[in-house]
Amino acid sequence: MNILFMSTVDKADLWKQCLTAELPGINIYVYPDCPVAREDIDYVIAWKPPAGEIAKYPNIKAILSLGAGIDGITCDPDLPRNVPISRLVDRCLTQGMTEYVVYWVLHHHRRMDDYARMIAAREWDNYIQADTEQTPVGVLGLGELGGDAAKALSALNFDVLGWSRSAKSINGVTCLHGADGYDEIVSKCRMLVCLLPLTEDTRGILNADTFAGMPKDSVIINCARGGHLVDQDLLAALDSGHLAGAVLDVFHSEPPDPSHPFWAHPKVTMTPHMASLTVPQSAARYMADNIRRVERGEAPLNLIDLSKGY
Repeated sequence: MNILFMSTVDKADLWKQCLTAELPGINIYVYPDCPVAREDIDYVIAWKPPAGEIAKYPNIKAILSLGAGIDGITCDPDLPRNVPISRLVDRCLTQGMTEYVVYWVLHHHRRMDDYARMIAAREWDNYIQADTEQTPVGVLGLGELGGDAAKALSALNFDVLGWSRSAKSINGVTCLHGADGYDEIVSKCRMLVCLLPLTEDTRGILNADTFAGMPKDSVIINCARGGHLVDQDLLAALDSGHLAGAVLDVFHSEPPDPSHPFWAHPKVTMTPHMASLTVPQSAARYMADNIRRVERGEAPLNLIDLSKGY
C-alpha cells in the first residue's frame, strides 16, 4: 500500500512515524518526493494541496483531510469528484476546541480582563460574581466541535443555546435552527461562539446586523474561520461600546497585516489559529481506521459533501 502525504505542515516525519506504527508495512511518501508511479498511489493525506495535483493520481481510493474544516481541501478546485473525501474527526481536535471555548467563556464570565486591569493599577476589589445559570451562551454550529463545546458549557450550568442549519437535539442545550432561531440566539446570548462551517451561506454571518441584535456588553468568540467575520463591522460595534470584547483565533489573512487594527485594539484578544491543532499521534489512529475501512470495501467515516460545502 502506498500513501502520499501532501501538506504544508512541517511534521511529515512525525506523521510517517505515527502512520507506520498504525499500519505496519505501508509505504509513505512525502510530496513532491514520490519515487513510485502516480498510478501506484492508493491514498492521499492532504492539507492545502497544490491546485490540480491530487487529480494527477488516477487510482487513489480516498482522500483524507488533515483538518476538521474542509477549506484546506476544497481550496483545490480540481479535486476528483469520484473519490471519497474524509475530514478529520479526532478526540484531540474536539477536546482542544472545547478547552479553548470553555477557557474564553469562563475568562469573560469571571471578568478576568477587568481583574487584570485592576491589579495592574494596584487596586484591590471584587466584582459581583455572575451566575452561570443566568448567563446565556450561544454556540453557532452544532457539529462535532460545536456540539461537544455546547455540552461542556452546559455541564458548567451555563444557559446554553445552540444554532445549526437543520434541527438538532442535545441534552442540556436549547437547540435552534433557521432564520428565526438565529435571531433568537443572537438576541439572548451574552457570549456568542462561532463554530460554523464556512459556506456561502455563513460567510460574513458575524456582521453589523448580528452585532446590533446582541445584548449590550456581549462578547464574540470566533474560532471557526476568518471568513465568517466582517472585520469593520466588529470594530464599529466594539468602538461604539455596544460589544464588550472579542476573542479571535481565525482571520481573513493569517497572520493579519501588521497594520490591522485588531493587533492593538484594547477589546480584542487574538490567538494564532491555535484553538485546536491536529495531534499526529492521535489523528493517525483515525486515519488508519478509515484506510482499513476502505480496504474492507466500506466507506470512510465523516465524508465531505462537496455540493453542501461541508
